[in-house]
Amino acid sequence: MMDHRDVERFSGSTRSLHWIVMLSALILAVTGMVLYVPQWGFIAQDGYTRVIHRVAAVFFVGVPLIYFITHPLKTLRFVLEAFTWWRDDWKWLKAAPDYYFGGDESKMPPQGHMNSGQKLFWTIALLSSLGFIGTGFIMWFLSEQVTGWGFHWSLFIHDVCLIVGGTMIIVHFYLGVVHPRMTESLRSMITGKASTEYVKGHHGKWYRETSLKPRKMNEVDNT
Repeated sequence: MMDHRDVERFSGSTRSLHWIVMLSALILAVTGMVLYVPQWGFIAQDGYTRVIHRVAAVFFVGVPLIYFITHPLKTLRFVLEAFTWWRDDWKWLKAAPDYYFGGDESKMPPQGHMNSGQKLFWTIALLSSLGFIGTGFIMWFLSEQVTGWGFHWSLFIHDVCLIVGGTMIIVHFYLGVVHPRMTESLRSMITGKASTEYVKGHHGKWYRETSLKPRKMNEVDNT
């Protein structure tokens, strides 16, 4: 008999953080790509895109910083989980191509609150973000102090982060919104909840660990 009860996956503050950062990243990507897509030149008139880009950058950096100040332990736990890889994570990645193309789901190793694909996304996203922030700071505040060579290298690294991070966002969007096996992923980031069956199948290790503890399941995932 299937269990149709919902399990809380994400708190309101976590969901707000996700959507603000995602919207900021999209605005940053569009206003940055204006420089490389001639057909979008009309958007860059009067330098508005530069202002919008910098305002979005403030939100992209400032909101996570505020979240870290208000939720330090949860943030550190999230980062630690993203960068901690176990044997099951590598097994999951090895089996992932077959799984995403309709293979047997029961062959996938049980996962924690993040599955291995999400860990890979967040590892790349966090590293790309650090690259964005560091090079963006140089280009915004230190353009007069650094040499031409230093500025151009900052611009190059900034562009590489856009390509790598942008690619991961496209994959993240496809898996979270389009892929038939991940339909509850988007729902959980909107409502904070997912069905028990979905959580058991996609985050079985986390479900077992938290269901054995006498506290709310969402207490461990507010990052």
